[in-house]
Amino acid sequence: MEKIQDIQAKKRISFLKQGHLPVMEKFYTLQGEGYHTGEAAYFIRLAGCDVGCVWCDVKESWQAAGHPQEPITGLVASAMEVNSPITVITGGEPAMYDLTELTQELQAKGKRTHIETSGVHPLTGNWHWVCLSPKKFRAPAQGIHERADELKVVIYHKSDFAFAEEHAAKVGGACKLFLQPEWGRVNQMLPLIIDYVKEHPQWRISLQTHKYMNIP
Repeated sequence: MEKIQDIQAKKRISFLKQGHLPVMEKFYTLQGEGYHTGEAAYFIRLAGCDVGCVWCDVKESWQAAGHPQEPITGLVASAMEVNSPITVITGGEPAMYDLTELTQELQAKGKRTHIETSGVHPLTGNWHWVCLSPKKFRAPAQGIHERADELKVVIYHKSDFAFAEEHAAKVGGACKLFLQPEWGRVNQMLPLIIDYVKEHPQWRISLQTHKYMNIP
């Protein structure tokens, strides 16, 4: 019998043209969050998300329909036009799609492949860095925590600290742990995060520095 996750995966990609992915935007900037903050990186933001965070700041990425489907060969070519060795695949929820071909082609060209995912879908592709950012709105898929190089939990409410610890208990010992204030509540949450990190120094603070710098 076909596995439920395989059936779901087929439904997710049924609308895609062969060798294409739905793209909301592509841009060259600095990584603004988490472990690689401040490093130059080329971002490919895929369209489509089935998580639905109420505070999401890129809700225009939720619907894949209406965004162009671009050939993977073209995405790789665009990444090769910039100096940075890092290409970040983000969304939306990029793990909705099979990213094997994209990551293989990028790595064949000497690029490092990073992904930012909520973890709700099984991860495909080959990755140098996996940033797992779980959300309360939908549970991560089984096995994703073991693949995380970085755990980044958005703090919207003080109850989110307990949520963060639940997921920290599931990742590997080498995984980097980050708490990030939700941008709309940064003034309320940042003081709490500072105090929490001082009490629990295994965590670090992640800030959305790109918003302070007014860059993508």
